[in-house]
Amino acid sequence: MRFLVPAVVLVAVVSAQNDHCAVISGQTWVTPAQVRECYRSFAVNETEKANIIEVINKTLSFHTSVSYEVQAPWPYSDTHEDILADLARISSQTYASDYDLHVDLSLTVKRLHDGHCVWVNYCYDSAFVNYLPIPLVLLNGTDVHIALEAYNVSSVEFAEVIPVWERALIGTLDSGLQKLNGAKVLKIDDQDPFSAVNANADIAGGFQAYGTRQNGFFSSYQRSTASWSYVLGNFAQQSLPLSDSVELSVQLVNGTTANVVLPYLSRISSSTVNFTSADTYRSGNCLAVVGTNGVNYYESTLSSTLADPLVKAQQVPGQAVERSRALNIMLDSAPASDIALPTQLQPVNPVVGFGEGQFYLLDDGVTGVLALGSFSGNSYDVMMQGLLDGLVELRSRGAQRLVVDLTNNGGGYICGAHFLHRIIIGPTSTTEPQAGLNTTARDPELARQVVQTIVDSSGTVDPNTILLYNPLGWHDIHNEQFNITDNWLVPPVAKVINRRSDAFSQTLGSECPPAEYTTPPPDEGLFDGSQVLIHSGDRCASSCSLFSVTMAKLEGSKTVVVGGKNDVDQKFCGVVGGQSTDFSTIDSEIKTTGLKSNSRAPPDLLVNGVQGITWRLGYGIWNPSEPEEWQDRPADYNLPLTLDLANNPTKIWDKVASLVF
Repeated sequence: MRFLVPAVVLVAVVSAQNDHCAVISGQTWVTPAQVRECYRSFAVNETEKANIIEVINKTLSFHTSVSYEVQAPWPYSDTHEDILADLARISSQTYASDYDLHVDLSLTVKRLHDGHCVWVNYCYDSAFVNYLPIPLVLLNGTDVHIALEAYNVSSVEFAEVIPVWERALIGTLDSGLQKLNGAKVLKIDDQDPFSAVNANADIAGGFQAYGTRQNGFFSSYQRSTASWSYVLGNFAQQSLPLSDSVELSVQLVNGTTANVVLPYLSRISSSTVNFTSADTYRSGNCLAVVGTNGVNYYESTLSSTLADPLVKAQQVPGQAVERSRALNIMLDSAPASDIALPTQLQPVNPVVGFGEGQFYLLDDGVTGVLALGSFSGNSYDVMMQGLLDGLVELRSRGAQRLVVDLTNNGGGYICGAHFLHRIIIGPTSTTEPQAGLNTTARDPELARQVVQTIVDSSGTVDPNTILLYNPLGWHDIHNEQFNITDNWLVPPVAKVINRRSDAFSQTLGSECPPAEYTTPPPDEGLFDGSQVLIHSGDRCASSCSLFSVTMAKLEGSKTVVVGGKNDVDQKFCGVVGGQSTDFSTIDSEIKTTGLKSNSRAPPDLLVNGVQGITWRLGYGIWNPSEPEEWQDRPADYNLPLTLDLANNPTKIWDKVASLVF
């Protein structure tokens, strides 16, 4: 479908006829087709292609789940991606453009359904973001609707292009875009709506559970550091210009039906470097930047906080997090949402709060709520103290039970998750010496050499104990700290996974010694585990999952998923892992120990990219000999949404509390 775009774009077309990137330079909004034309004007650079594939391949040798993801067990058996074989295929395949190469790489890695193992190339991913003004919700477990607040959200966030979408409706829905609020979607592109939902689930990546990937199609909310955010969902937001328009058959709230076609529009990201041509686009946005590659920590003047581009891929609200503290964070090619949740949907009158953590007391006077958007934020210390202070305040006001809302919590500090478990439950055998999972790291030859270099130097290579592989940073299965003389990766533990030989470290124990709890935990627990309800909307990942799994499986806490298709099993959290990291961090380990010239070491990345991995894998609770990643996590309750409940945190809290308690 052809449609009008703001006139400033049409002027640019006249002034730069042959350079497809010049056509969209200086524009805030353009069409997806124009973005693709710019992207596809870049031929494959064979040197860059070989470099990307070599970096991904060699970084994946540190990724714990490569062999598992070849064929994951039930209930995650739709994960069956042989990533190494596909990288070999991509290496030998010819592509019409560098963009087409990137789409193949991106979708291939996303088939791992692992929110820690992603490939992001900021030459393309979210440089321009595709939007529709009609975020969707799933009601009653069966019915797809346009969100009741859709126009409220879009008319504020996309005010300058609302007329474009309004004009697209002329002749089919002259009453305008606002009339679509709450409409039931009968068909998407002339098919059952779940054809589109399921097609997105196949390429969304991020979560092992199929239901969770389905649910990502729809809108949701998140507590950010300073506000409540609205998450549009994968239907209304795309990180690549994959779709030009969508055709919908809808039933309006007044009962009449209509067929409408709406264009996607692409908005330039605030982090995209200004450009005037294809050459300046490439030089400003596609080449490696500070933070792309690792450094020798003892020769670098870089900040100890995480640098771009990694921080842009992290699905946690807030600022850069401290590199020295263990992290487990969801990564994504789409940026974290900064769209405001409409005022009428925002919770009011928090009891106390500290940014990404807000505390409320429901009208029943006995149910407290902790809404926690992430396990990171501006300050580790502020978060630790804030969690304790908030829960203590809830108890002082009469709270006897607790709803923990972790919707869209993308993880953060591992010890922050353990601390929250510890202060809720108190000092018990399930919280001390650790409130988490035993873990293991993958054990490639290069990793063993990194540890051996630290050992041979008696720690002088890493005097501040900041390297991931430093023995002093870890405890054995008996929770005894390793000595500087211990190569904890020797001997490797051999395993056969999906008929493939693999090697892992010995089992690691406590990862959060008392010193990591910068706020002393109380001598007694604040809530009984059975009186804790974890509500995550199932979009809970990384450190969030570590908290949810241990609370549910060890303490008897109840779990609820809000929304989701009624004939699909809903899991109470997403990707678990144990500790995530990325290529640049592994590269720093290698450079700091002087092993960059080793043939197994990945080269410096030439492009502006991020390759994430799961560096440690947590062992399960129900089956401690196998990873928790691949064990079942069924929600105790599934609350179907209604139109008035959708994206309304306070109403949802009241409903789930009455459902469970």
